[in-house]
Amino acid sequence: MRRRRILVIAGAAVVVIALVAGLIAALAPKGDDTASGTPSASSSLSAKPSRSASPSATPSPSESLTPPGFDKTQFSIDDPASIWVVSDKLRPLNPVDYAPADLKAMPIPTTWGAVPYLRQPAADALTAMTQQYTAETGLSIQIQSDYRSYASQVKVYNGWVASKGQAAADLTSARPGFSEHQTGLAVDLVGVPAKCGLNACFADTPQGLWLASNAYKWGFILRYPQGLTPVTGFEFEPWHYRYVGVELATEMHDTGVQTLEQFFGLPAAPDYA
Repeated sequence: MRRRRILVIAGAAVVVIALVAGLIAALAPKGDDTASGTPSASSSLSAKPSRSASPSATPSPSESLTPPGFDKTQFSIDDPASIWVVSDKLRPLNPVDYAPADLKAMPIPTTWGAVPYLRQPAADALTAMTQQYTAETGLSIQIQSDYRSYASQVKVYNGWVASKGQAAADLTSARPGFSEHQTGLAVDLVGVPAKCGLNACFADTPQGLWLASNAYKWGFILRYPQGLTPVTGFEFEPWHYRYVGVELATEMHDTGVQTLEQFFGLPAAPDYA
């Protein structure tokens, strides 16, 4: 009797052990999924591209909002009718007897008493600039030289040669066909009265100081700066201003580039070819 009880208990123990083993096996994680070729749910989700990914060809907001660099090809530097034309001792006007078609009279006093003329955009800008100067200071600016035709430049240049010799004249006056005055975009300015007219001391007059600081706002640049004769070919002329438009004048002012030759990467022009 006792033996039968032992056998029954032993059998029950075996059954319990088997049940426990089966339950453990059922609850254990299936390690074979990772090793097999069937991806798990988590691995298939990680394989999808993230929502933040974008095609490489699409610029980021910071790139698309970045303004482009200054476009130096907006206007010709060779066409004499362009407001950006560069005329120096290596770059004669083409044709040499070019005459602008849009000359406009200006209500600005002159040292010779006649009505002055420049090309229309330069005339409008100069009129506005001189009026602003008078409004700010109570002083006046007048014109020493305005547009000159080819024939007029012949007379002016020959006069300088006669009085100073050709070598000295070439530092002060452009040869016919090379003059910025012939473009109708250049002007020589002096004060009222004409103290230091066509002299370096004009730079230290109230008019000279104001122009040096403010002319760019109206599209004018000081064409022949101090110390850059090896680049421009002309002595320091604090009275000689050239109209190039507000955009270019402002760019040159902001970048500190003083001459058109340097800005456009042109050869220095200390002498005629």
